[in-house]
Amino acid sequence: MSTTINQRVKQVRTELNLSQAKFAKAISISNSHIAGIELEHRKVNDRIIRLICITFNVNENWLNTGEGEMFKSPADTKFEMAMTIFKELNPDYQEFVLKQINELLQIQNNWKNKQTKK
Repeated sequence: MSTTINQRVKQVRTELNLSQAKFAKAISISNSHIAGIELEHRKVNDRIIRLICITFNVNENWLNTGEGEMFKSPADTKFEMAMTIFKELNPDYQEFVLKQINELLQIQNNWKNKQTKK
């Protein structure tokens, strides 16, 4: 059975064990607005989708389509945060960061190799 985006919004709220009031307050909308969404009297716009995803770490693809996992994994969240910061750096600093990441990867691999030889 496929669900609507409105039903998935309610699923998120109930999974987080939040009242409509607390859920609405967290994403800065009114209680009546969230009730309207859950009753499918109101549409879920892009702003609300983004607010839900950012505030509650919800997988945007799942919220839009019902495919995948409801919540993003911590690794996905860290990656998105790193990419947001990286994109704000000027190109010289981006190059520096990439070199540092490569060096860390080499250090990690060397450490792993030493551990497996023990």
